[in-house]
Amino acid sequence: MIASLPVIDTPRLRLREPRLADKDDHIAMWADPRVTRFIGGEARTPDVSWGKFLAAAGLWPVMGFGYWVFADRATDRLIGMGGLSYFCRGMAELERVPEAGWALDADHWGAGYATEAMTAALGWADTCLRAAEVRSIINKGHAASERVAEKLGFRPIGESDALGETVAVYSRPRGG
Repeated sequence: MIASLPVIDTPRLRLREPRLADKDDHIAMWADPRVTRFIGGEARTPDVSWGKFLAAAGLWPVMGFGYWVFADRATDRLIGMGGLSYFCRGMAELERVPEAGWALDADHWGAGYATEAMTAALGWADTCLRAAEVRSIINKGHAASERVAEKLGFRPIGESDALGETVAVYSRPRGG
């Protein structure tokens, strides 16, 4: 198991550990209904956002993988978060399989940041985690995330309504 997360640099981003200094940017991102439209459906309150931020950070010492902050390399400001998780969602399709996820501040959509960050995260997983596959769930109609998933090598394998709404389940074999 990995006790601390690796820092990964991409051309425009630094995938790094969550920090207290990220709190306000994280809370502002998740208060934006554009961000939560397909992730939970409604803007998050500061306490919910902060709890999820801490939960994401806690994945690394427990699971040996987790979420990174996607920070702009020029400013070191949080523009999103993502990576690999195990949130114990109660979905048979996600049991014993790392789950990929990503979210960006809406002001950074459409510039390829999600693909850039998750290509790096999945490259790390292919080398270090050695899971046979990674899965992801995407709410129906979330075309932008569907395009990112396709670019990353994910393919749809079914649907699930275990979370109370229908989500598409995607899989990506190691090496994508």
